[in-house]
Amino acid sequence: MLESKANWTFSNEENASSIIERLLYDRGIRTEEAKEQFLHPKIDYIQSPVDLAGVEIAKQRILTAMEQEEKVMVYGDYDADGVTSTALLMTALTELGARCDYYIPNRFDEGYGLNETAIRNFAQAGYSVVVTVDNGIANIAEAEIAKEVGIDLIITDHHEMQTTLPDAYAIIHPKVSDFYHFKELAGVGVAFQFAHYLLEYFPTHLLEFVAIGTIADLVPLHEENRILTFFGLQALTNTLNIGIEALKNKASISGEVTEKDVGFGLAPRINAVGRLQNATLAVELLLTEEEEVAVEIAEEIESLNNERKQIVEKIVQEAEQRVQLDKDVIILHDETWHEGVLGIAASRLVRSYNRPVIMLRHKLETNELKGSARSIPAFNLFENGRHIHHLFTTFGGHSQAAGMSFPLENLQAIQTALNAQINEQLTEDDFKEQIHISQELPLEQMTEKLVENINQLSPFGMNNKEPVFLLKAKPAQVRQIGQSQRHLKVQFKDESSSVDAIGFGFGTYAPLLSEHTEMSLVGTLEINEWNGNKTVQIMMQDIAVDNWQLFDYRDRQQTKIFKPYLTHYKQHVFLGDDIHQMKKITNNDEDVTYITYDVDGRHIARADVLYVCDMPDDMSELKSIVQTINPRNIHISYEVTNSAYFQRIPTREEFKWLYGYALKYSPLPLKVDLPKIIQMKKWTREKIIFMLKVFLDLQFITISDDMLHISRDTVKQPLTASVTYQRQLEKRNIEQTLYYATYEEIKEWFDKNVTASEANEEEIIHGL
Repeated sequence: MLESKANWTFSNEENASSIIERLLYDRGIRTEEAKEQFLHPKIDYIQSPVDLAGVEIAKQRILTAMEQEEKVMVYGDYDADGVTSTALLMTALTELGARCDYYIPNRFDEGYGLNETAIRNFAQAGYSVVVTVDNGIANIAEAEIAKEVGIDLIITDHHEMQTTLPDAYAIIHPKVSDFYHFKELAGVGVAFQFAHYLLEYFPTHLLEFVAIGTIADLVPLHEENRILTFFGLQALTNTLNIGIEALKNKASISGEVTEKDVGFGLAPRINAVGRLQNATLAVELLLTEEEEVAVEIAEEIESLNNERKQIVEKIVQEAEQRVQLDKDVIILHDETWHEGVLGIAASRLVRSYNRPVIMLRHKLETNELKGSARSIPAFNLFENGRHIHHLFTTFGGHSQAAGMSFPLENLQAIQTALNAQINEQLTEDDFKEQIHISQELPLEQMTEKLVENINQLSPFGMNNKEPVFLLKAKPAQVRQIGQSQRHLKVQFKDESSSVDAIGFGFGTYAPLLSEHTEMSLVGTLEINEWNGNKTVQIMMQDIAVDNWQLFDYRDRQQTKIFKPYLTHYKQHVFLGDDIHQMKKITNNDEDVTYITYDVDGRHIARADVLYVCDMPDDMSELKSIVQTINPRNIHISYEVTNSAYFQRIPTREEFKWLYGYALKYSPLPLKVDLPKIIQMKKWTREKIIFMLKVFLDLQFITISDDMLHISRDTVKQPLTASVTYQRQLEKRNIEQTLYYATYEEIKEWFDKNVTASEANEEEIIHGL
């Protein structure tokens, strides 16, 4: 048995006629018109930018600036949404002939959004118009400064608004536009609509920027975002932008570009620049028209991305050593941690511990903590943070991610407040990740055709998650893969189908899965192409085993095989002949109970895992222990010495001959006659001694001072009445049942007793 890491929820839609119909219904798409628009996106479905409030005023100001040759500054942001927004608007303004330049604030020195120093510098440099992209809606004070120094500020943004709006020349924001119906554009989507209005035609050549920024910013991929991304991915596939092409080459992206290529290939590389240095380099890549420059910048970005990975890995490893699991909100800080990657590190820890995580850098010069937070779905980090806003110097974000700074002295108060909030709002089950399963599928339905049909629903993302399916089947093979064995590969086969499941980061699960027990595996489907061969594979998200499992380690070295189980499970019972030896092979683990077969069953605790290190002398003893412990998993790791199974029990005729010999020559000096019998009959010494013990049990003979005497007053008894004879038969039976039998036969024996224990428990519960 193996519990899933996440909570699994299932679609309730039972009326759909096909898998695709079910998936559409699950997304709330019910009418034929809605299905048509979803499955066949069209540019015509995008609302005209004329309905965006402020767009006409902003356009007229740009046109005036062009007529009067005023300088226009595009003010962006350091993430992928901000970078692509900047490149997009710069491309449009340059096409119009505007005198324009761009500026990306430094994450570390200036932080997010407009800042006073930059505004005053723009004024001194002769810029009379500043257009923000992907920021500005929260910069109330900075808008006043812009006004003060004679700059007309045009804000294009999509972030959450404060109670007061900045006093800007114009604000273009879907959520302040009563007549613009779609409110969830990314920053690059808003910039695109502004460029659309400025250029007075639909600028398809800018859609590749929109796809990158929209996917990277994790906005809902439905309605207009879906359409813009759908056509943006086509544009990326056939891009003429030499900077994007150079970046695709570095990310090994070829052929049809998908949302995964952007999300895991292009976007992280663009984001890496702003995380480690000024993101201007990324904008430069997207705007350059020189191939040599593009290749050079792409190589530099690749280097930064590799550096970012190394920094994140180091921080995560250090952080894992400090995690205290008694804290329901994990808050960690260090003076050496790189501020730019703390959000990524926090995300990694959230996945590992199913807790909200706040990662902070301690700035010793100001004794301030600054960093990023990531949350679990059930806990709205932004709303809960706002309730204690007085403890933060700065705080912003959304439900699942936030950035903040505060004095070190406030750390304990913030920790206490957040722990209290999360304990009040959530149950223990709420902490687990939620996985929504569209449908259970049998192996034979997992075909290339099905994957092709599912891909009609792409691009996948927020509010249009890639469908997750459940497979229940016995694996044909389970193994670890990858250079460091960190990943898991499970192969499933039937008469006509073969499907591999790949679990990145699931490598430690390999020893916890028996190839002989049905498992439940959830994940997404994709087509894997290798050497021209196409196969369907499952990208694993979680795994569970609903039934108890038997792990067969007969005749295996015991020292190493237990470690994965001791780490994963909590309650362990080791059963064998020698407690000292069992403690030795487990390093006397404090969480382990050690018992022998003569233990009083009333004192045995329930356990997740029972380890049978030696075979019993009596099968009823093992049966009683198994039924009392009722384990979720059983490990057998015993061996056989002096096997009784291959030692043939002497026949009745052989017993009769030996008794006749003793009767004829009694009293018999054993030291003299035992070698004679061995030579005469070619029997082993052990065989003769066994037969003599049987005679002793039955009182047919007596032995004194190494002399064998025939008992004259014997009662006729069958050989099977001998305890020695019975023990030998029992030992043979035990070896046959527990050692020489097949895995299936041993599993069947244990299965009867484990299931009997469960049935007894259920009977007691219902009886009460």
